Amino acid sequence: MTTIGLIGSGNIGGTVARLAVAAGHDVVLSNSRGPETLQELVGELGPKARAATPAEAAAAAGIVVVTVPLRAYRDVPVEALAGKVVIDTNNYYPERDGTFEELENGSTTTGELLQGHLPGSHVVKAFNNIWFEHLRSLARPAGAADRSALPIAGDDAGARKAVADLLDSIGYDTVDLGPLAENRRTQRDTPVYVVPYGAYGDKAGTPAAAKTILDLVNAA
Repeated sequence: MTTIGLIGSGNIGGTVARLAVAAGHDVVLSNSRGPETLQELVGELGPKARAATPAEAAAAAGIVVVTVPLRAYRDVPVEALAGKVVIDTNNYYPERDGTFEELENGSTTTGELLQGHLPGSHVVKAFNNIWFEHLRSLARPAGAADRSALPIAGDDAGARKAVADLLDSIGYDTVDLGPLAENRRTQRDTPVYVVPYGAYGDKAGTPAAAKTILDLVNAA
């Protein structure tokens, strides 16, 4: 099993950590406020989880999930993530993050911003199009008839394969979109954003199979 590092341990990060531990992975959690603020979550997750600094979580992990507000992406440690597979969960919310002109004019994407900050890492966009409650509730074993799929995009094929394997282990099929620039098809307000997995506020969610997700991505 792969050790999963988390830089950011809020709704998405905490949910990924829970699913990963349930699947048998070790997790190393971090946030901007310090390891001591994560002791309750670590206690809940049990012996396969520990808290650390962002740099320590990055160094310890085979795959690192970066799930911080976009406005803070430049604070993500660079050297500790060199050579690592990095999952970017981010979306752009100007009301929260401030205005990014390169995102406003469409010249780049959120995933490409993080990749530019982490030139030695292999960034893969994932987990950004699903509400955390649906991420928790829709996980299913491999082969389940009602298994849902999540889209991913990244420039390195090996990194996409590693992320697809992780998703499979925690309960999801994958729709591989290819290059990282394709994450523009999964961003906020695209057809595949949140809605396919059920109504926001309905914690049970609605399964969304790979064909459904692919059709919606292609409609973007």
